[in-house]
Amino acid sequence: MEKRGRSKHELAHVVRQFGKRLLQSGELSPKQIKVLHNIVQCRTADLGGHEQVCEACGAVRYSYNSCGDRHCPKCQGAKQALWVERLIESTLAVKHYHIIFTVPHELNPIYLWDRRLYCNVLFRAASRTLHSFGYTHYGCETGAVAVLHTWGQNLSLHPHLHCIVPAAGYSLSGKWRHIGKYESYLYPVHQLSAAFKGKFLDSVKRELRKVSAMDGFRGCTEKAHQKKWVVYCESSLAGAEHVIRYLGQYTHRIAISNQRILSVDATHVTFVAKDYRDRAQKKPVALTGEEFLRRFSLHVMPDGYVRIRRFGIYHHATTLHLELQFVPDEKPDIEQLVADQQDETASARILRLTGFDLTRCPHCKEGRLMVIRTLPRIRSPAGHLPSMLFAKLL
Repeated sequence: MEKRGRSKHELAHVVRQFGKRLLQSGELSPKQIKVLHNIVQCRTADLGGHEQVCEACGAVRYSYNSCGDRHCPKCQGAKQALWVERLIESTLAVKHYHIIFTVPHELNPIYLWDRRLYCNVLFRAASRTLHSFGYTHYGCETGAVAVLHTWGQNLSLHPHLHCIVPAAGYSLSGKWRHIGKYESYLYPVHQLSAAFKGKFLDSVKRELRKVSAMDGFRGCTEKAHQKKWVVYCESSLAGAEHVIRYLGQYTHRIAISNQRILSVDATHVTFVAKDYRDRAQKKPVALTGEEFLRRFSLHVMPDGYVRIRRFGIYHHATTLHLELQFVPDEKPDIEQLVADQQDETASARILRLTGFDLTRCPHCKEGRLMVIRTLPRIRSPAGHLPSMLFAKLL
């Protein structure tokens, strides 16, 4: 994994500079306020930490704890590396396809009204589409690992799913089959798009009728029905490990990383974004500080919502059973991998996965850091997140 240096400008700086005005507008929900509060506190003395000393040069270093919030750009690198490793161990050693399910922006009002309902429909429609196509095209049960994203490059609202689908399935006769007639796609994308469109619209209308909200969104569903829906299917990738590492770029990614923030001035935030209308060229985008944070807050997920899900043969309940019956062309020795990792410390594992040595002294680059004191966390009064965040932003 590529090792990155610390960014000059961070999301926490943007929150400190512009968050107070956005809070005063009253647009943020309690959950969004809590996320901004966590981002401001991350790796500061407020969360406690450790005092360390280098055994070689004697330099003293203070290491502060992370907030652990899944929306924080500082807290996702190690989680992503660990997730990639775990999934590689449980993935079939076959060719995989990367399929992206997108939804027209005309349906965004439903997401803003109830994002949990909207995202559940998105997962359900994608999984049912892949399930039906596996049987109609190859006569077998297939599977997928799906990752939810809700943003575009410019932080606009753009809910979509990244899925990896194995070129293998479990037939009705109880045998494994290798599937995928074409190198460039697993299923015909025009048929896939039409089927996904039908399943999504049918499901979202049923959900809206359950809560007597269909009349309020009839206009946007009719507009979406008239639009051409697009499902992308990228060329098949070489092996399981390669495709998992590729998907790993998407798993724990948040709406904006610190590395993409170019500058922060008195009124605006400038960040880099790919322009897909111009061959995905990277271009600077400038937004007012309040608009930047407002767009970022659109992508805060409800408490406990699972953004990474497994379907079909990759579902947690069936993966182990099916792996025992599948004889791949080449499969790693899982027992040996587990045995090798049992004696591995947390810092050693992070070094192996990310290339970053937590124990090496950043001053002399040679000595090892030893913890000499634990720094206590500064407790925030429960139920006072808005006032606590205001205090941080003063």
